[in-house]
Amino acid sequence: MKKVLTIIMLFVAVCVEAQIRGTNITVTITPDHKDWTYKTGENIGFIISVMKSGTLLDDVKVSYEMGPDMYPDTKKEITLKTGTAKITGKMQVPGFYKLKATAHVGGKDYQAHCIAAVSPEKIQPQAQCPKDFDEFWANAIKEARNTALEPHMEYLPERSSADVSTYHVSFHNDRWGRRVYGILNVPAKAGKYPAILKVPGAGVRPYGGDEGLCKKGVIVLEIGIHGIPVIKDQLYYDNLFSAALADYWLNGCNNRDRSYYKHVVTGCIRSIDFLEAFGNGDAVQWDGKNLGVCGSSQGGFLTLATTALDKRVSCYAPVHAAMCDHEAALKKVACGWPHLFYQVEKPDQAEVGCMRYYDGVNFAKRITVPGWYSFGYNDDVVAPTSMYATYNVAGGEKVISPYQQTGHFWYEEQYEEWFGFLLSKLKK
Repeated sequence: MKKVLTIIMLFVAVCVEAQIRGTNITVTITPDHKDWTYKTGENIGFIISVMKSGTLLDDVKVSYEMGPDMYPDTKKEITLKTGTAKITGKMQVPGFYKLKATAHVGGKDYQAHCIAAVSPEKIQPQAQCPKDFDEFWANAIKEARNTALEPHMEYLPERSSADVSTYHVSFHNDRWGRRVYGILNVPAKAGKYPAILKVPGAGVRPYGGDEGLCKKGVIVLEIGIHGIPVIKDQLYYDNLFSAALADYWLNGCNNRDRSYYKHVVTGCIRSIDFLEAFGNGDAVQWDGKNLGVCGSSQGGFLTLATTALDKRVSCYAPVHAAMCDHEAALKKVACGWPHLFYQVEKPDQAEVGCMRYYDGVNFAKRITVPGWYSFGYNDDVVAPTSMYATYNVAGGEKVISPYQQTGHFWYEEQYEEWFGFLLSKLKK
């Protein structure tokens, strides 16, 4: 009996430990404009509050820094007598202004930040575009298509249902042996359907496709970018990410032809080639005219690139798109991930020249179809400055839907709006 009780007590202890969530001390910062938006030269007011058990904590020491996003120019320490205070700043140029605060309580530090917009509709990118940008990409795609697709499809019964058939697929990219792998979801009922290409964020991981989205009457192809199967255990990808594919985004970043992203971008185009080929004579086919592309972070950049380079795309939706306005950092303006030139005194000019071919801004300018842009003001990975800079110069019909409080993630409502936009365009 004692042994049983001991096991039960250990089980309860483990369960209790697993329920640890958050901290009892919290720091919140909110702007005094409900839309988080100000005009140049206007006072930007931030309300900072430090709470314990949900109530304001008296006599809290707080250190903070504030200024243009990624470039704070003010550092101070204050004591919040009643646990809250208003801190103000201002910007004379369009951009985003950030307050980051650290509360010191009981020998521990608790942090929060808030980023407000300043005349964001006037933000302009710093990215320069090579004269042969279009020629370079046209040749890259042409060269990739010299390699036959040779598609392979493996039916996945465990991921299929009465409504959706799911396949693990692969096809050649830009040379023999280099393949693109992905998950294809197709409606089980015969017919012609619109399609969505989902392109991935940074990292190395397996993919599951999107059965729920497919049930809404669309073919869904979700791809990986590393030329490896996408249905293995997570440990397989973790090992690659810590070794062979560590920092892959830096590979070849000083040579436009050796950049890792060259074959990644052509792989996105070949994915559409696959969707088109898949429809030849099959019971389920892409309708050949309605195609959406979407992705977040790195996938946001790939969404912009694919849409700009392939006229078969009819709508697109990037969320907090990375790799936009790399050169902004050279002007001490907040730039996009991976922040190649951030705080670099003497940038490698070969890298600067190369990354102009891989800047989301230069792709966005060439887009002509409807697009939906979304991101968070509080994003520390993809600066909102780079997002507005990209949106402001993007071509075609476009809408912007910022979710100010989000960082480098999205809310449920944002996710629903994301795919709601695509479905509304694809099923007109």
